Amino acid sequence: MSKSVLITGAARGLGANLAREFANRGYRLALTGRSEASLQPLAEELRQLSPQVVVEELDVENIDKIPAVFRRCAEALDGLDIIVANAGIAIPTPVGKGHVEQVHSVIQVNLMGGIASAEAAIELFREQGGGQLVGITSVAGVRGVRNQGAYCASKAGFSRYLQAARLETLDQNICVTELAPGFIDTDLNRGMASRPFVISAEKGTRIMADLIERRVKFRFVPPWPWSLVARIMAWLPDSLMRKM
Repeated sequence: MSKSVLITGAARGLGANLAREFANRGYRLALTGRSEASLQPLAEELRQLSPQVVVEELDVENIDKIPAVFRRCAEALDGLDIIVANAGIAIPTPVGKGHVEQVHSVIQVNLMGGIASAEAAIELFREQGGGQLVGITSVAGVRGVRNQGAYCASKAGFSRYLQAARLETLDQNICVTELAPGFIDTDLNRGMASRPFVISAEKGTRIMADLIERRVKFRFVPPWPWSLVARIMAWLPDSLMRKM
């Protein structure tokens, strides 16, 4: 039987394109997103390629609903081999400008939603006897960027959580993979003034699927040039980072 993968935030952007890539590789799919209606067009498209596609409405801000949704998907697909905690938002939040509500939303979706998804995934995998958790962070987690403090904080926080989760599951047949994309062309970042080294969503998610299948622990996406650029970013003086 083909492998199965669940993707949160699958209605658009990286999630939708990653679903297309896995469908092309013959995976059975569970697609989750904020509204079932937004997922149906993608589901119909992918049913031409995938042996099985199931759809579940899930807003990861409602963290108490995540375990039940994952379990229904696991039952429908006779287990889940991979769960990708992908759902995320990016809202500019310049500091001291009254954006606390937007900061809260970013933290709730990207950090709390990501952690709650990972918690539900690991609990399920322990019952199944194994599985792979994939957490999508960002190169933005390496260093704070102007006007994106909440986004950077959420991705850095989720990255540290995934590192801890990997340590706690080393002997449990559970693989924890962290992928940290740079600029991949989606509506999440098209409004930004500068997108260095941007690549297409198709290329980006093809690289991501390859890395997931290799069960890597951590990679920037694409690995080149971001593995080098991230190191440079970590050491740049504030005066230079401020101009970026």
